[in-house]
Amino acid sequence: MARVYNFSAGPAVLPEEVLLEAQRELLDYHGCGMSVNEMSHRSKTFDNIIQTAEQDIRDLYNIPDNYKVLFLQGGAYQQFAAIPMNLMKNKKAGYIVTGQWAKKAYQEAKIYGESVKLASSEDKTFTYIPDCSNLPITDDMDYVYICKNNTIYGTHFSKLPNTKGKDLVADVSSCFLSEPEDISKYGIIYGGVQKNVGPAGLVISIIREDLIRDDVMPFTPTMLKFKTQADKGSLFNTPNCWSIYMCGLVFKWLKANGGLKEMQARNQEKAKILYDYLDNSKLFRPTVTNVEDRSLMNVPFVTDSEELNAKFVKEAAENGLVSLKGHRTVGGMRASIYNAMPKEGVEKLVQFMDKFEKEN
Repeated sequence: MARVYNFSAGPAVLPEEVLLEAQRELLDYHGCGMSVNEMSHRSKTFDNIIQTAEQDIRDLYNIPDNYKVLFLQGGAYQQFAAIPMNLMKNKKAGYIVTGQWAKKAYQEAKIYGESVKLASSEDKTFTYIPDCSNLPITDDMDYVYICKNNTIYGTHFSKLPNTKGKDLVADVSSCFLSEPEDISKYGIIYGGVQKNVGPAGLVISIIREDLIRDDVMPFTPTMLKFKTQADKGSLFNTPNCWSIYMCGLVFKWLKANGGLKEMQARNQEKAKILYDYLDNSKLFRPTVTNVEDRSLMNVPFVTDSEELNAKFVKEAAENGLVSLKGHRTVGGMRASIYNAMPKEGVEKLVQFMDKFEKEN
């Protein structure tokens, strides 16, 4: 069976080379006679897998020595609770609400303290990034929180907010490892891996060491204390061994393909092909019109007809272009063009869109 071009927002496309390598190693990992799915997470073999994965992501992001890399479970959603539990010493934090996941994080933080909405783009259905140059940040706020790339609405922070000295916490789930990052600008930068890095079931959190403390909220579950996980090197309990292994393969693939500067250049090239078509189409239009706010990873678009939207999604799937239906909260279409989506996939999509436009 021929592989399709998978535009799913997550779980999402993975590099074919990585999948083939995992297939080769599935029954016998490096001559040990067993699968990664079968080996003890306490074994020397798995210890080498997780240590190598950590070093490779450190190399890719040039992570400073005073940051810990944690491989965690529970999805990004669990971090919506873990972050305030661990960081809200003054029980107050600021949230910039630019999409559904930032909004959910903001609402979750209300359970644990005062969650202040510093800025929002909800007035225009999250189709832009608000001005974050002079936010109403107060001295007693423990941190400022953003979701850097908005999977559903297709926006991206091209410039980080002015946090006025407060620690910046960022969910980067859908732009993870798609571009270089200055990690020192963040207190915490984390992401669920299932969008741009690996299989579902794993969150990678990069945390500055001084934020990993004993003095967390007294009711914080043992598993949600950053110190619990950091002290045990992400092996306090059985981790998601398979996802860590797969992410490790993706890290190797990224390094072999030029690293994050090269990924950024490829992603810019792919996104330009799609956005250029959308900006000149008479049938399709992008939902994010501010060019500087557009995501390179997630491109939502629509026609003026729900019937045409549905017809397009159906016919695209019949032509090997799958998972183009927009998120259930907004409808329309969305093309997620992560690192592993080849340029040819975007070109095929644009060719089909042009054909569909001429026919409709």
